[in-house]
Formats: sequence, structure tokens, C-alpha cells
Amino acid sequence: MQSKRRWLVLVIFYGFILLHQSDKLLIGPLTTPIIEEFGITQAQMGAVSSLAIIVSAALYPIWGYLYDRYARPRLLALASFVWGATTWLNALAPTYRAFLVTRASTGIDDSSYPGIHSLLSDYFGPRIRGKIFGALDTAMPFGYMLGLILATTLGAALGWRKMFLLTGGAGILLSILILLLVRDVPRGHAEPELAGLEQVPAFQFDWGVAKQVLKSPSIRLVFAQGFFGVFPWNVLTYWFFRYLETERGFTSGQATTTMMIAIVALASGYFLGGSIGDALFHRTLRGRVVTAMSGVLLGVVFLVSALNVPIGNTLIFTVLMGLTGITMSMAAPNVLATVQDVTEPEVRSTTLALLSLIENAGAALSPWLAGLIADHSSLRVAILSICVITWLLCALFFGLLSRVVPADIQRFRRTMRERATLPL
Repeated sequence: MQSKRRWLVLVIFYGFILLHQSDKLLIGPLTTPIIEEFGITQAQMGAVSSLAIIVSAALYPIWGYLYDRYARPRLLALASFVWGATTWLNALAPTYRAFLVTRASTGIDDSSYPGIHSLLSDYFGPRIRGKIFGALDTAMPFGYMLGLILATTLGAALGWRKMFLLTGGAGILLSILILLLVRDVPRGHAEPELAGLEQVPAFQFDWGVAKQVLKSPSIRLVFAQGFFGVFPWNVLTYWFFRYLETERGFTSGQATTTMMIAIVALASGYFLGGSIGDALFHRTLRGRVVTAMSGVLLGVVFLVSALNVPIGNTLIFTVLMGLTGITMSMAAPNVLATVQDVTEPEVRSTTLALLSLIENAGAALSPWLAGLIADHSSLRVAILSICVITWLLCALFFGLLSRVVPADIQRFRRTMRERATLPL
């Protein structure tokens, strides 16, 4: 029964992320009509997304602590309800200022993902976590694709406000589904050292354990790369569709087709990266990190090549952007799995939340910064400068991480073996 339930939980969370990302990223392809309705600049529009990221980042530590302390399914149901309610408020905003404030409130539920990854790590063991997280991560680009389809097929007929009402309603419905069908499991349940026990010892958030984990060299390097790692994702998410329309002369239909191809490539990269990381991890404890580093370096090569393709050469441009999508997403599932590999189960949500806080702190200004650079130069310059610089920095941190991660993994496995012998 437990084995069957874990796949049901995975499907539910996949649906949650798919629809949540669709709602969250729908603003990208709807940017132009929103700018026109409120009469604002690109920098002002970038500030809307940046403020939501700041709100999300500020709440990550709180959500992380709550997930490690209390029942995760109930908290996730609450987050889904907040998603729906705040999106509805955003749809009703009469002015730019109100739109800015209500869009910022949608960042409250964006801090919910650490609970999902923590709970799934207690359903699925370390041998397949890369694949599981890679499969789950495909929901993010497919969610963007769904939002893109909705924006281009229904956006003109319904308008951006009704689109937000539609996706907000999905959050309300999912909150009910999570509350009814998702069950919590003991923290550490899927670790090999504890999997054979009739009763897994109960562990909850512990400050001493959290401090020990946060002092580990691996976690510190994961945090360092995380500060820069989300910059490219945010810039491409919020501005690439407009770049295709305004600087490469794509029609809405051409831009949509190109984005669809890139999104499918991005999704395949998540699963490919997780699978390769799992396979290499069985051979060497550095396997996941090496996979992540290779992905970001290849992402630099393909993105620079793509944005230097002459305007009008659509086929080569699309192929190179597809390769960019595959490689740029290979790191994400391996970073998540690496955090699980070196972090005690009772502080995983907190650790993931702090990683997300750092990621969002670094990336919060990226949509605004890209818009500012675009206003003074071009979106091409903005995308290239931000993505290349941050990916090269991430590759450097992954290189350093590959040197220290084996020792931290071995420490964690010793801790789990010791816990398996503790009396209940």
C-alpha cells in the first residue's frame, strides 16, 4: 500500500507544480497586454516580478521550519489555498500600484516547494531520487508551456484578468485534493539504514542538527551556487518571449512554437540530468555534482551560439535554443538530490528553504535588472550578460563542491547507521 501511495503522492505534487507554475509564469507571455493596459515601462513590469520573488524569499525560512516541525500535507494544502486566493486578488487589481502589491502577495505560496521535496525524499530512497526530482521538475517547464498555450489561445478572448481567475481557481481545488489524499510519513523513512526497521524513530526539527548541517562545506557551496543559479531561469522566463517578438521579429505564433520546442527540451533535460546523476552517483559520490557542472558549462556554449545566430535563420536558432534548454536544466535535480545526500531528514525542509531563500535573494532583481539593461541597450544584451556570467560562476562552485561532497555524504551515512541502532 505504501509503495502504491508514494506514486499517487508524486502524481498529485506533479499536478500541483504544473498548475502552480502555469499560474506563476503566465505573467511572462501576458506581459505586453499588461504593460499596455497600465501604461508602464519594461523596468516597472520587471519590478512586479522582482517584488513577488522578494516576498517569497523572505518567507522561505518560516515555511521550511514549519515543514520540519508539523504535518507537511496540511501545510501544503494551506499553501495551495493561498495561491488561489492571492491570484484572484491580483486579477481584480484596478491600478498598477494595486497590481504591484497583489502580485507581491502571490509570492507567499511560492515558498511551498521545500515541503514537497522533503516529503518525497521520505517516500523515495537515494538510489532513484535524481530521477524522481528530475521527473517532478519537468512540471515547471510544462507548466510554463500550459500557461503559454492558455495565454496565446484564450488570452486575447478572455483577457489577462480572467486568465488569472482561472488559474487561481485551480489552486483552491488542489488544496482540497492534497488535504484528502496526501499522507505524511516518518522523516528518514526511505533512507537505506532505516528502511528495514519495523518502526522508524521519530525526528523533528533540531537547532543543533541544523547548525551542523549548515556548517558543512557541501551545503555552503550549494548555497553559493544557488545565489547565482536562478538568475538565468528568471531572465529567460520573464523576457524571452518578448525578446523573440520585439528583437527577432517573430510573430506570436512563431514565438509560441519556438518556446514550445525550448520548453520540451528543458523538460527532457531535467529528467536526463537526474538520470545521469543517479547513474554516476552509483559509481562515484561526485557523480551528481559533475553532471550539474557539465550542464551549466554546455548551457553557456549553446546560449551564446543561439543568440548570435543572424535574425532570419530560425531553424539553427531554434535547434541551439533546444540544446540550451536540455543542458541548462540538468543541474537542478542533482542539486536537490545532493542536499538530501548530506542533510538529516528532520532539517531537510529548512535547508531547502534556506537554499531557496538564497536563490531568490540573488535572483530577485534579475527581471528588473534585465528590463533596465534592455531599456538602455537590448534584451539580447541583457539575457546574454546575466546568463553567461552567472552560469560561469555556478560552474566554479560546482567544481569546488565536487572536491568536498564525498566526505559530507559519508558523514551523513554514518549518522543514519547510528540512528538505526537507537532504542525507540
